[in-house]
Amino acid sequence: MSAEESGKISVETENIFPIIKKWLYSEKDIFLRELVSNASDAITKLKKISLTEEFEGGNEYKIDLNFDVDTRILSIEDNGVGMTTEELKKYINQIAFSGATDFAKQYQNAENKAEIIGHFGLGFYSSFMVSKKVTIETKSYKKGQTAVLWSSESGTDFTISPIEKESRGTKISLYLDSESGEYLDKWKLKELIKKYCDFLPVGIYVQGEKANREKPLWSDEPAKISQEEYKDFYSYLFPFSGESLFHIHLNVDYPFRLQGILYFPKLTHELEASKNGIKLFCNHVFVSDNASELIPQFLTILKGTIDIPDLPLNVSRSYLQNDPLVKKISNHIIKKVADRLIEDFKKDRSKYESNWDDISLFVKYGVLTDEKFYDAMKDHLIFKNSEGGYSTTSEYWEKNKEKNQNKIFYANETEMGSVYMELLKSQGLEALLVDSKIDSHLIQHLEMKNPDWKFQRVDSEIADQIVDKDLVNEENKTESDRIQNLFQSSLPKEGVEIKVEALKSLEVPGVILLPEFMRRMSEMNSMLNREDMKNVLKSHTLMVNSKSPLVKSALQAFEGVNSEKGKKLARVIYDLALLSAKVMDEKEVSEYTKRTTEFLQEIFSS
Repeated sequence: MSAEESGKISVETENIFPIIKKWLYSEKDIFLRELVSNASDAITKLKKISLTEEFEGGNEYKIDLNFDVDTRILSIEDNGVGMTTEELKKYINQIAFSGATDFAKQYQNAENKAEIIGHFGLGFYSSFMVSKKVTIETKSYKKGQTAVLWSSESGTDFTISPIEKESRGTKISLYLDSESGEYLDKWKLKELIKKYCDFLPVGIYVQGEKANREKPLWSDEPAKISQEEYKDFYSYLFPFSGESLFHIHLNVDYPFRLQGILYFPKLTHELEASKNGIKLFCNHVFVSDNASELIPQFLTILKGTIDIPDLPLNVSRSYLQNDPLVKKISNHIIKKVADRLIEDFKKDRSKYESNWDDISLFVKYGVLTDEKFYDAMKDHLIFKNSEGGYSTTSEYWEKNKEKNQNKIFYANETEMGSVYMELLKSQGLEALLVDSKIDSHLIQHLEMKNPDWKFQRVDSEIADQIVDKDLVNEENKTESDRIQNLFQSSLPKEGVEIKVEALKSLEVPGVILLPEFMRRMSEMNSMLNREDMKNVLKSHTLMVNSKSPLVKSALQAFEGVNSEKGKKLARVIYDLALLSAKVMDEKEVSEYTKRTTEFLQEIFSS
């Protein structure tokens, strides 16, 4: 071109700039991501062209960000493909077209197809979010081309004129408005480059200082990456997070494109499961740190990166919710996670078990919420057991179904030393141990999926194997009736049912049995607090052991000359059972201590 020309930008959408500012780009910082992405895009194009064409200027590619506080100008310059006058008119003035899209179409059948990040037209116009004037100085890599200057103060009116520019590439200068002075700061710019463009495959410099890491580990072949490199990358992404347990490298070309690395972190608290540490990228450009629509909720405890080349940079939540690609990707990630866990279970069961405390929460949640994950993991879901090892539910069932009479006994892990567990273990019986809020839901789910399985909490009912059936005769029934009469005469009437059985253990005078259904429902709604326990205790059972010497002594006293002593001893047995069941609050413990002290003093003073 030989002279300046001016005109109006051709747009296919009315009021495009309010849309850009209020909908497409809701955060001002995004303009820098768009412009740097475009600069990287231009270099990627030139790298592709260099495979078949020669050009001047060398192949040391870079992007420079510079600013001048006095003039309030911020510039982004690349030494990429540049633009001719016609290309500038097409890609900038006619924003319905996209230089990146056209380029991708041109090379779509070529090998090593270039990864074109953005749609140059719309991305460029995000610059007007922070600027009162924008200029473009550009020169095409093609020989004999004249450099050109594009300038606009409104975003709709422009001028184009020839200029002198020796090197190829594009320089965009932003004359920042009065509200955007924060972008005249080196540390702010470096922070934004690290956030959005850290892994672009070209060096990015701010006032001459390198600002990006450049190498995205997830784009390398997994076979070429050492375990140390995976660890270092995790530490880089998530400093002060310690070490991860293990990772999954995602690398898919068909039927969709997906790359990334997902890490399984060590959890120190269940609440950490709500943290979302997965960073979403599009062709190495950061899009969001909230991939909740892409990642199933039960996997949000994972940390790492996911790079989806076919995802728009200006992705919205509604877009993710309605895109069928997202569902396919989500299903693939679920499958890869399950595959990795199953592989670890089969190859190194002991390591799988040692990691269980850290991974059990999301595995259980996944089993509850995702049918395909349940199908994959149902035979690899493990519990600690009362023998000091681990068992899958299937393994426990096959081992114990006959002697357990088709029941799966379970207890809270904190009850390992309880009277209930001692009774169970004394008869060679085994229980699975639960340890988190989610387990009541999980047990309910497993019973629904496996109708033959009946889970029984060890403190909800005495197993038949613990009862001495040989002593159930007419004489014993008579004694049982007498013991029942003793305890009914001695205990508060409301909320407690008395049952008498001859237990095989002589050491346990009585145990509290809490209703399975009410206890489970209460725990499914929330962890049992003091108020919940009081509600559960409104209906409970005291099972009295008719073989216990202490019970026999109480009965003897009750039927002899000192019936009050027998009744007080029966109350002590009840209190001891409540104490063992850990259902007394501080006030009740204090009252129990007082009653027991008075009783002991009475015994020794008589």
